[in-house]
Amino acid sequence: MASGTTAPPPPASLPRIVAASLIGTTIEWYDFFLYGSAAALVFNKLFFPNSDPLVGTLLSFLTYAVGFAARPLGALVFGHYGDRLGRKKLLVLSLLLMGGATFGIGLLPTYDTVGTAAPVLLTMLRLVQGFALGGEWGGAVLLVSEHGDARRRGFWASWPQTGAPAGQLLATGVLSLLTAVLSDDAFGSWGWRIPFLLSGVLVLVGLWIRLSVDESPVFKEALRRAESHRDDVDEKPPLVSVLRYHWRDVLVAMGARMAENISYYVITAFILVYATTSAGVSKQTALNAVLIGSAVHFAVIPGWGALSDRVGRRPVYLLGAAGVGLWMFPFFSLVDTGAFGYLVLAVTVGLVLHGAMYAPQAAFFSEMFGTRMRYSGASIGAQFASVAAGAPAPLIATALLSDYDSSTPIALYVIAAAVLTLIAVALGRETRHRDLAQVAGGDGEPAEASPAVEARTG
Repeated sequence: MASGTTAPPPPASLPRIVAASLIGTTIEWYDFFLYGSAAALVFNKLFFPNSDPLVGTLLSFLTYAVGFAARPLGALVFGHYGDRLGRKKLLVLSLLLMGGATFGIGLLPTYDTVGTAAPVLLTMLRLVQGFALGGEWGGAVLLVSEHGDARRRGFWASWPQTGAPAGQLLATGVLSLLTAVLSDDAFGSWGWRIPFLLSGVLVLVGLWIRLSVDESPVFKEALRRAESHRDDVDEKPPLVSVLRYHWRDVLVAMGARMAENISYYVITAFILVYATTSAGVSKQTALNAVLIGSAVHFAVIPGWGALSDRVGRRPVYLLGAAGVGLWMFPFFSLVDTGAFGYLVLAVTVGLVLHGAMYAPQAAFFSEMFGTRMRYSGASIGAQFASVAAGAPAPLIATALLSDYDSSTPIALYVIAAAVLTLIAVALGRETRHRDLAQVAGGDGEPAEASPAVEARTG
């Protein structure tokens, strides 16, 4: 373990890098979460109109889950080329793919127009969304992590993480505005398309900002050393190096994601179903509660990231996992009251506790892997877990509600995920003081100082 000696970039550079990553991740998460909200509110009627309402919602969430299935493939492809070619190029590509797919969803014909072709086309575009997001997260957090120094890496790397609540805030805000000013018929007929088409404008803004930033200096130096010693040692593909030297770290990252991912989608996506069907809350009220909770979530993430710089990544992460597990029964009890204030409290507290896991995650995962395998390692650990965690979470929660007509099994489901995350993070190593230019071996010992080792580990 090294002592965090990576030199920080010039003062004006890091905020610009953070802004580029944050705006890009906000747009990509806006696109991804917009689909989740639309799946809960209108897609069951537009693309699965012949099904029972709750079954239609299940089918709608199934297409939602398909996007997660494509995320591991995106992690593999973007991780490989991101470790070979650089972080910046792949981030530009991911933004174009995500924006194009979201814009395409806004143009889709519905079931009433083209029949079964409508859900097929919807699923295909959802796959593109998932593929793009699978490559986005790793590149965005690494671009920031590799520009900063170890002393405040948790704080700076947490800012791209705020892109998730910012995207949720933007998506929910647009939907909330539209449902407030449009009738149900107008929103179901054409109003739902507006937020998807808006993505085209947002992508242009994101591209302009992302193209203006520099490549990671840590990556450029590692690439220079690897190329200068390429004749001496054959460089292995990043995936091979990750599985050989960092298999334990990948498992820790996957376990760490379980409670974080499952709790988030239960609190922000499934709640739109539960609150409107079981608690008798209007769509507008449920959306407004998520809107307020997401704003608080955005505000607290940098604070949790800064705390992880002081006390370590693991203690903050463990606090969040335990807190989310303990909050689940009070969460559903508050939602069941149907009162707006209690609904806001339930969502907000849940998201604040979620932030304690999500904020240090960027630095924590980045610090586990060597530079020439970091994009692959961080992305694989994060995105492969999402298939078992976030992907089926709204689907499982909706099925449990349908079968048991009770929130108790859903709360137990989230609690089980929290226990799994507590075990995984407890078994992981603390990474707070690691120098990103020095992490290479699977045992966490510094090895990148040697160019030959850097080339060997890929």
